[in-house]
Amino acid sequence: MNPGEIFGILGPNGSGKTTLFRVLATLLRPRPRNGALSGQLSIFGCDVVTQSASVRRHLGVMFQMPSLDHKLTAEENLMYHGHLYGLHGPSLRARINELLERFGLDTRRGEYVERFSGGMRRRVELAKALLHQPRLLLLDEPATGLDPGARRDLWNLLSALRREQGVTVALTTHLMEEADRCDRLAVMCRGRVAALNSPDRLKDAIGGDVITIEPDDPEDIDDLRKVINVRFSPWPPGGEPAVHGGRIHLEKPDGAAFVATLSGAVAGRTRSITVGKPTLEDVFLHLTGHTLWE
Repeated sequence: MNPGEIFGILGPNGSGKTTLFRVLATLLRPRPRNGALSGQLSIFGCDVVTQSASVRRHLGVMFQMPSLDHKLTAEENLMYHGHLYGLHGPSLRARINELLERFGLDTRRGEYVERFSGGMRRRVELAKALLHQPRLLLLDEPATGLDPGARRDLWNLLSALRREQGVTVALTTHLMEEADRCDRLAVMCRGRVAALNSPDRLKDAIGGDVITIEPDDPEDIDDLRKVINVRFSPWPPGGEPAVHGGRIHLEKPDGAAFVATLSGAVAGRTRSITVGKPTLEDVFLHLTGHTLWE
């Protein structure tokens, strides 16, 4: 991760992204292979296994599952969290006042958190994570349980933190909208990083437009895929026709012109043909051979 960037880890449930998050947060030790760890993981020059206490001083962590005490007020949640980091007295109160005001919670500081909306609770959790002024903010599925407006507010806050304070943000997500907002993105599949680059460069690497075909008869899909595969080969690497979710997916340069030819060749056998520029979901399919939801 580069200083001041928003770094995303994209993958479906079970891809290993939350495990990686827990390792980064020093909550889980990497499993050794053949009796020894393979590779090394460090944060700001500190090894996450042998120097975990030093790493934690630089980290602010917001978990996917809520970690607030709902029977305490917003101010009390921050106060007790500050004590865990050795913060006390006027300096702690000043920091709490600053964060409550920044996150629009100043007038609600004395209310019990159990009365807050999901978006407000997320803001309190973010304030907690930032209380000790960490250099790196780790967020596990930060948009969990938030409506679109609350997601937008959260991202506005993260962008402001990066811009004004130089805070580095690393987050896990399975949401394409969030992944597209990151400066760089690691695409994870089955415990491994399949690709690492900016969202735009990952999409550019596909090298063509994405075409999706819905067959008129679902039972005809395999035969239709074979016909298209033979008729219009060669294909760009990884772009050959494949069946996913009841549709045929393929990649070709200048997709609009190709669709005109394709339509004539499969006339009467398709319900719809769509063409568009690659999305991050298409990138995941291209890299792994399956969608985020398979």
